[in-house]
Amino acid sequence: MGADHTRPAPSAPPRVRRILVATVVPLFVATLIAALVLWPWDAPDPAAGTEPPRYHGTVTRVVTEPCPPAPEVPEGSPDAPRGPCGTVTVRVEDGPDAGQQVQTPVPAGPGAPTVAVDDEIILVELIDPADPTASSYNIAEHQRGKPLIWLVALFAAAIVAFGRWRGLAALAGLAASFAILLTFVLPGIGAGSPPLLVAVVGAALIMFVVLYLTHGVTAQTSVAVLGTLGSLVLTGVLGTIATAATHLTGFGSEDATTLSMYQADVDLHGLLLAGIIIGSLGVLDDVTVTQAATVTELAHANPGLSRRQLYRAATRVGRAHIASTVNTIVLAYAGASLPVLLLLTADSRAVTQLLTSEFLAQEIVRSAVATLGLIAAVPLTTGLAALVTTAGRRAGESTDREAAAPAPTPRPAADRSEALEALSGPRGDTPSAAPAGWPDQNRRTDTAW
Repeated sequence: MGADHTRPAPSAPPRVRRILVATVVPLFVATLIAALVLWPWDAPDPAAGTEPPRYHGTVTRVVTEPCPPAPEVPEGSPDAPRGPCGTVTVRVEDGPDAGQQVQTPVPAGPGAPTVAVDDEIILVELIDPADPTASSYNIAEHQRGKPLIWLVALFAAAIVAFGRWRGLAALAGLAASFAILLTFVLPGIGAGSPPLLVAVVGAALIMFVVLYLTHGVTAQTSVAVLGTLGSLVLTGVLGTIATAATHLTGFGSEDATTLSMYQADVDLHGLLLAGIIIGSLGVLDDVTVTQAATVTELAHANPGLSRRQLYRAATRVGRAHIASTVNTIVLAYAGASLPVLLLLTADSRAVTQLLTSEFLAQEIVRSAVATLGLIAAVPLTTGLAALVTTAGRRAGESTDREAAAPAPTPRPAADRSEALEALSGPRGDTPSAAPAGWPDQNRRTDTAW
């Protein structure tokens, strides 16, 4: 990841690599063991038959007409049908009626899709409980498979075109993240395991896979891994304290309330904490990788920087990064909750009551805890990176400089005798300085050690 692509950055010495391996490997093994213990081996399968069957179809004809007034409801009243009304002819593409033309009512109501001829839609088959042999179809929504496939293909092509092999590795890491979320985190929480513990273990798994897959198995990546893991644990602790202090229950959104109706055994308070952990992971990866890379690049550009100078310079970069990331976190949460925020602005309650309501309070806690975790990640990762970088310099710098130094100019014997006398210490056997043109084998240039 160095700026100079003509030569790789110097690797850490064996002693530093052994220390990193002895630290990272046990943490990885512990994460795997925890994942196996928490894995939802006995997770129940989704109940079959609870949802009506869905089939693909293509609109062949649309006929609209004025909506008839409802009985005993005057036209124009709020309870009168607002339309549109009419019929839609659809060719069924699969299912028992594949190839047949069926008629459905024009979709109406809030959020109903607007259909036209040749639109590809999803049909829902409705079966009459009184007569199971009789069924009808309704249009549920548009088919979005093809546009999404093209969008994902464009997304992947842009990443690979710009990042090349690194971009391809990033796509593999993204696929691994979704796989862990869909096979471990979500089923584990749904099976009744503690959401916070499942989120921390799942986030650690994602971190190990994504960072090493994307950035390679290097000392720099190991530093980012350790910084991310420490910040995740701190975020979990701070989130537990903050949600307990503010008495958050997790029922701050309509989605959480709906989930509690379908799965009464899910711990919504723990689910709130799990969301904070998972939501913080992506930004934490960004910060820790950036800080580790910044220290490495500074040391590569100026090998004379001491450990303290490296830490201070990289921390200044981290401050600028955090200043922009804080705004990113808040705006991301606000954008995801924009309809609810707009609904709250129409509330007649005082601003202080709105800010302390369950929904806004949990968003404030989410943003504050995630930001505190990010702030802690900067000094933690920067300090570890400075230690590793300067340790590598101490072990390998003198050898590299000796190999790159020009050969000394041959001197006459008399000059060499005078030089040896000049190099002699009080006892005549300890050199103290090298004459011009002679390699200095005893000079220590690493001011950090």
